[in-house]
Amino acid sequence: MLQTTMPSYSTELSDDDITVTEAARTTLVSLLDEADEEVTAIRLYVQGGGCGGMGYSMTYSDTLLETDSVLDGDRFKLVVDPIALNFLRGCEIDYAADGLNSSFVFKNAFSSTGGSGRCSGCGGGDF
Repeated sequence: MLQTTMPSYSTELSDDDITVTEAARTTLVSLLDEADEEVTAIRLYVQGGGCGGMGYSMTYSDTLLETDSVLDGDRFKLVVDPIALNFLRGCEIDYAADGLNSSFVFKNAFSSTGGSGRCSGCGGGDF
């Protein structure tokens, strides 16, 4: 009888997997402090990209799935599913404020899968 099992892997992330700058850490803590009580973490995710590659973003999370990996920071928690982690491993998450414009910036995303984050046709899509 053929028996299949889920391969085991570590669900604990380190700064080697995803680096979070001090500016991003401060902002994550602030966002979680202001979030609804049931929010326990920030979920990182990827969405289908076009010529420029994948889109990277985050949202509040009140659920931790069995297959999620977790980066426990000081007063913040990031969760990411295994598919998104394949695209995010090795990236740096920063927070940049320029006047009225501010946002999280994913640097070196896509590098773990061998991509440059650039489209060979137009050169756009820098991360």
